[in-house]
Amino acid sequence: MDNESASRVRHVACIGAGVIGGGWAAHFLARGYRVTAWDPAPDAAEKLRRLVDAAWPALTELGLADGASRDNLTVADTLEEAVAEAEFVQESAPEDLALKQDLLAKIDAATPAGVVISSSTSGYPMTDMQTACANPGRLVVGHPFNPPYLIPLVEVVGGESSEQWAVDFAAEFFEVAGKHVIKMDREVPGFIANRLQEAIWREALHMVDSGEATVEQIDASITEGPGLRWPLLGPCLTFHLAGGEGGMAHMLDHFGPSLKSPWTRLEAPELTAELRDRMVDGCEEAADGRSIPELVADRDKAVIAVMRAVNEVREAR
Repeated sequence: MDNESASRVRHVACIGAGVIGGGWAAHFLARGYRVTAWDPAPDAAEKLRRLVDAAWPALTELGLADGASRDNLTVADTLEEAVAEAEFVQESAPEDLALKQDLLAKIDAATPAGVVISSSTSGYPMTDMQTACANPGRLVVGHPFNPPYLIPLVEVVGGESSEQWAVDFAAEFFEVAGKHVIKMDREVPGFIANRLQEAIWREALHMVDSGEATVEQIDASITEGPGLRWPLLGPCLTFHLAGGEGGMAHMLDHFGPSLKSPWTRLEAPELTAELRDRMVDGCEEAADGRSIPELVADRDKAVIAVMRAVNEVREAR
C-alpha cells in the first residue's frame, strides 16, 4: 500500500477486540469500511458484537458514512485469516511489551507486503515494539483515546526503524477515516495527551493522599472550570487569552515567576528566553490570524455550547 493513497483503503483488520480494539472496529464500520477482527479470547466474537451494538446509536447520531453497516464485520478464527486481505491493520492488544513484540512480529509475517500496521499502545515506543519484526519499516503507533468510536484524536508516530512513508500513510488514513491526527515529530514516552493527563492525575492523587482535596472537588475543579474552555482552545491558547491584549508574551512575562511557586509537585522548566519565544510564536501560529477579541468571542460561544450540552445530559438523567 506504500505507493497508493490511503483513501483507497476499504478493508481494515482489527487485531485485539477488547474495549479499544472493539471501539476501533465500531468506528471503522461506521465510516463504511469492511472490518475483519480477531481476538484469542473464546468469547471475543460475542463481546465484540455487543460492543458494536452498544456504540451504534451514538455513531448513528454522529452520522454514518455511505455503506456503513454492522453487517460488514467479520470475526476471523485465526490471526492469519484476519489480516489476509487487510489494507490497513490496527493492533489493540493489552499493554504488555513482550506480548506486543511477539504479536506484532506475527502480524508482520502474515500481513500482505506494504500494508501499514498500527499499534494502539498507550505508552510503549514503537522502537521497543518492532524489534522482532522482519519488516519494521511499516509499523507505526496509532494511539487512540477511549472510546475510539467517539473521541476523534489519534497520535501517530514511528519508531527508529519505521519508514516515513508508513507514518505519512497512517496519518492520511486516519484523517480519511474521520480522525483528528497529531503526527508527532518524535517518540515521547506516553505521547502527548497522556503526558498531560498523567500530570493532572498525579496531582489529583497527591491532593487526595494528603487530604488537600476530595475526589468530588477535584473532578468539579475541571468540569466546572478549565475543562469548559479546553474543547476549543486547549491549555496553551487559554493562557494566551489570560495575557489580555498582550497575549502569551504578557502572560509569561507577568506570571512567569509563579512557575517557582509550590503549585505543583512537578518541577517546572526554566522559563528561558528561548522557551518564552517558542510559546509566544506557537500561540500566534495556533491563533491562525485571529485577534484576541476574535478568540475570546469564539471561546465564549464554545463554552456556552458545552455548558448547555452538559446541562441537557444532566437534566435527562
